[in-house]
Amino acid sequence: MRRAILYFVAVVHLVIADAVSKELAAGFLRDSAPLSVIPGFFDLAYVENRGCAWGMFQGQVWPLAAFALVALALLVWKRESVFGRGRCAAVSEALLYAGIVGNLVDRVFRGYVIDFLDFHWKAAYHFPCFNLADTFITVAAGLMILCSFGKRTS
Repeated sequence: MRRAILYFVAVVHLVIADAVSKELAAGFLRDSAPLSVIPGFFDLAYVENRGCAWGMFQGQVWPLAAFALVALALLVWKRESVFGRGRCAAVSEALLYAGIVGNLVDRVFRGYVIDFLDFHWKAAYHFPCFNLADTFITVAAGLMILCSFGKRTS
């Protein structure tokens, strides 16, 4: 029970951090040009993503929200077989839940996801804009891969 409460508290804090960062982006960046943080490499820019990763499935808010809910339900239901045990698993689990919930909240209440982290190499190469929830999901996936190297199969 204590572990479940810790997960819940961690996820709530991460979701709040994501929501606050998106509100700040909307408040400061919505009506302005991108803010260069590291010239030629990293900007803060306001983007309304009405699709999912890399702008796919534009305008499909409710199917994407339903997919996120189903994915979240399956992850919770099969959590031990998906994540395993240990600190690495616990961190990746909390990050993944927070990332899914953070973007789901945007989809349901805004109809789009706010992205604002914009990495590029000068004008030649540009990575799609993303947000903290996307970062949580990516780090969780990386941790899950790293955690899998520590598992022994018999």
